[in-house]
Amino acid sequence: MLVRNRKALWFVPTLLAAVLAATLAMAKPAGDAATAIALKPTPDQADAAQMAMKILSHMHYKPEAFDTKMSQQVFDRYLDSLDADRLFFTQADIDRFTPARDKLGEAIRNKDLSVPFAIFNLYVERIGERTAFARAELKKGFDFGKDESYQYQRDKAPWAKTDAEVNDLWRKRVKNDWLRLKLAGKDDAKIRETLDKRYANYLERVRQLTSEDAFSIFANAYAMSIEPHTNYLSPRQAENFEIAMKLSLEGIGAVLQREDDYTAIREVVPGGPAALSGKVKVGDRIVGVGQGEHGPLVDVVGWRLDDVVEKIRGAKDTTVRLEILPADAGPDGKHMTIALVRKKVAVEEQAAKSSVIETKDGDVTHKIGVITLPTFYQDFEAHRRGDANFRSATRDVARLLGELKKQNVEGVLIDLRNNGGGSLDEATTLTGLFIDKGPVVQVRSANGRIDEHEDRNGGMAWNGPLAVLVNRNSASASEIFAAAIQDYGRGLIIGEPTFGKGTVQNLLDLDQMYGNEKPTYGELKMTIQQFFRVNGGSTQLRGVTPDIAFPVTGDFAQNGEQSYDNALPWTSIPAADYRPTGDLKALSPLLAARHDRRAATEKDWIAYQADVADARKLREDKTISLNEAVRRKERDEQEAKRRERHPEQFADAAQSAGKSGGTKTIANAEDRRAADPDAENPAAKAGAANGAKVAKSGDNPNQDDGLQADERSLKSDLAEEKRRKAFKDVVLNEAAHIVADEVDLLRADTKLAAQVLPRGAIVKDAVN
Repeated sequence: MLVRNRKALWFVPTLLAAVLAATLAMAKPAGDAATAIALKPTPDQADAAQMAMKILSHMHYKPEAFDTKMSQQVFDRYLDSLDADRLFFTQADIDRFTPARDKLGEAIRNKDLSVPFAIFNLYVERIGERTAFARAELKKGFDFGKDESYQYQRDKAPWAKTDAEVNDLWRKRVKNDWLRLKLAGKDDAKIRETLDKRYANYLERVRQLTSEDAFSIFANAYAMSIEPHTNYLSPRQAENFEIAMKLSLEGIGAVLQREDDYTAIREVVPGGPAALSGKVKVGDRIVGVGQGEHGPLVDVVGWRLDDVVEKIRGAKDTTVRLEILPADAGPDGKHMTIALVRKKVAVEEQAAKSSVIETKDGDVTHKIGVITLPTFYQDFEAHRRGDANFRSATRDVARLLGELKKQNVEGVLIDLRNNGGGSLDEATTLTGLFIDKGPVVQVRSANGRIDEHEDRNGGMAWNGPLAVLVNRNSASASEIFAAAIQDYGRGLIIGEPTFGKGTVQNLLDLDQMYGNEKPTYGELKMTIQQFFRVNGGSTQLRGVTPDIAFPVTGDFAQNGEQSYDNALPWTSIPAADYRPTGDLKALSPLLAARHDRRAATEKDWIAYQADVADARKLREDKTISLNEAVRRKERDEQEAKRRERHPEQFADAAQSAGKSGGTKTIANAEDRRAADPDAENPAAKAGAANGAKVAKSGDNPNQDDGLQADERSLKSDLAEEKRRKAFKDVVLNEAAHIVADEVDLLRADTKLAAQVLPRGAIVKDAVN
């Protein structure tokens, strides 16, 4: 079979939610928002669906025919993808399409996508009705003395039986939105203005979704019904994924974000064309884009962010012209036109980075080197071409280790928190930096064949004390690396149990497979293998259990492989032939005892544990009071706790007004900023609603301002991000202290050191 570069990949399983959230957040105006144009499938999409069915039915690790049972699963998952919290459709809407529930496979074989597109168009229609109702409710006002509550997470709830029932849900949703703004100090007039614009913009963005968006959501409903980590990528999504993996693109070097109807410059990437020009500033708004030195300027005000990105991005050494409204100019300010020559720009945000933490214990100071790795990246295309200097996580980490050794660090901590995975090759070669030689991971194909991926390079880039910091969002390649380090006895695993994803995916280029030169059909990210630890166990479902456990921060039941109803089961195979480099059995309890003593007395850690406990308790409650007095009391209680635990966070509140506007992503980039917490994402919505429970008064820098990401100013957003970056990373510091404890113990006990460290390793002297 033909595949593109044999890419073996892993992802945290949030692609579908991200696709929908991003498309809702970045839609381009398409005329009157009051008129919805029914979307229709294209012949290419019908072809792509048929291709996907043929491939997934025969080549998947768990091949499944698109029979009646699969059709029912796809139908239900598609509805969940569109309306996860049962806020738009009624049971009558579902009944209208139920006759087609058993026949989606037959329809795809006949290249008929009329049913999924009819469902999507009805979804858009229902959003129009619900938002119209919401805007009408704003004129009435609310009684906040009434005792009632709002259930903000309804993914398990039945569909509303009547329009009246769903309207009551929306009444409560609007009331909650109003109350959040009221608690944040907004007056009624400002609240009405803010919410009316919010609901109008939400409807407009949804109505501006394209046929490609609708098809992508449906295709993912099918792919993920087979197995959680199988996905469909549209041509644009496939291109952006490639950028994310190789950490480079050809463009101007600017991080963009949506700000009202404008595309704003959020960050200028050092060394890129925009930075070198000296003419592009943070906060500048792009109002027009022209190709070449003389091409016409196209007005892009109100466009989808990814459409603006597509016009700015282009081939290296070509010219793009930007018409810019300067950051300090009003809406009628003078525009300026800037010509920039596109170049290859490194996307450093996801690259490995190093730092040094100095821990102090009495009069002794230890220097612990920290390497933060957000993803296991590799420039696959450059590697395939034989480029000797292709970009990779392993190469970057090896370089950083060399720099840390020159700084005389005594131990190394690899921070893999929130690292959702990446390249299998990188997981293998990165492990090889810390072991001599041997197998790193075993992979089993659908036919039962088991292969080993091994490190064949002798020697270690670092043979001293080592630890790996993980959390619940450390997945796939992160779990391969952590498991190998644990099985070889090479280092400690610290933190939370990991995600539990033990499957391997390949990217299949549908255009390449069917001889199409132009990107048209997209790609499949398809599960083809399951991976196993060298000890024969699997990370599937169970993840990697830390040697020293930290408090679990998230909702464990809803975050992890076990949360999927169709995840592959845990299993095991015979162990590989490998030889551990060390034995940490005697060391681990000694370090755990030191950690426990610190945890009982260290103020920052005690506050962190209390914060985690409070957050978990809030997540357990899926409803929130709509009584103002109750909410104010809850807010004040939470504020009092935070003030006691974190007085330093309130010291500069006057300079830190505002709230962070979401999470950076480079998925649809020139590096882009795109987040829409009001998108139909249950986790995002729950977080927004729960935020009201922890709101507080005006001088609290962490207060819930009741706003969504695109309703905040770029200036306050950047200020808040800077403020949060300055916060002490309590978890990282404690992990570094544990590594320092290891240095102490091994220096004091040569016999223990011989058990733990590879032969020839030396424990460096502390810095006094």
